[in-house]
Amino acid sequence: MNAPNFRQLDLNLLRVFDQVMAERNLTRAARNLSMTQPAVSNALTRLRDFLGDRLVVRSGYGVEPTPRALALWPAVSEALRQLEASIAPGAFDPAAASNTFVLAMADATAAELMPGLVEIIERQAPGISMRVLPLTTRDPRRLLDEGQIDLAVGHFPAVLADLTAQAQAGGVSAFDHQRLYDGRYVCVMRQAHPLAAAPLSLDVFCRAHHLLVSFSGRPFGFIDEALASLNRRRRIVLTVNQFFTAGRVVAGSDLLTVLPLHFVAVTGMAAELTWRELPFEVPAVHVDALWHRRQDARSEHRWLRQAVSDAAARAFAPQGDSRPRTTSPQ
Repeated sequence: MNAPNFRQLDLNLLRVFDQVMAERNLTRAARNLSMTQPAVSNALTRLRDFLGDRLVVRSGYGVEPTPRALALWPAVSEALRQLEASIAPGAFDPAAASNTFVLAMADATAAELMPGLVEIIERQAPGISMRVLPLTTRDPRRLLDEGQIDLAVGHFPAVLADLTAQAQAGGVSAFDHQRLYDGRYVCVMRQAHPLAAAPLSLDVFCRAHHLLVSFSGRPFGFIDEALASLNRRRRIVLTVNQFFTAGRVVAGSDLLTVLPLHFVAVTGMAAELTWRELPFEVPAVHVDALWHRRQDARSEHRWLRQAVSDAAARAFAPQGDSRPRTTSPQ
């Protein structure tokens, strides 16, 4: 089969392809392009014929891309964004926009950031929508690269270490990040827990029964890595993938869990829970926004990043504001 002749390609087909890949749905892509769904289907058929690949296949209520489409999309998307930024820089108007942004974060992060983010949307961009997906990995680069999400917010130590190593080696990474806030993890238990009367020792912590929050389902977390460095281990009875679930289970059992301190105050269960300092050192927990660099030139993505940063600043404002804060138990 002969290679496609680029000079014969209708570049409008790439705009359709970009929207179909972004939305994974022909109806939503047609709406974004102000086209009819049959027109989008026809354009997709023409591009399929030109490239000799199906590009997408029907799946449930939408479509799923083929490997060729996944490989092609980042270059197409970046080229379109750069062209858009060159022709119409700063064209994004939040007050008139109707974009849908997809974010991935843990439920504890969402509980802190989303109230402020909703306030920003209502004040600045009433036509914008947000979809928040559960964060199921400590390395969301594939999701960002494939365009499944616009922004990931979380603790990504291995990713940031890799980006730093690339920069030190003189390479240019495909991803960028911004520090939003620093988290602090503590041991959480029910108010009447037998261990709630005194500070925790390392021996007592390791002998207790624990609940682990693991986004991926892996029964081993950064707390266990810290314990392993001390040649110690804990007994994990239950593993769940949400901080809210962990709080609810711990409030009604004798299990211990490790949660972000800031999260305890927003669970709605603060009166049922208490916390103690961890009896060993753990690495600092930094929460970052992570995105693909092809988004850098897009004014709408710059607005999104600023909005998330502003929401984080609001959520973690210094004490003295009007929001309730969790204080250390006596």
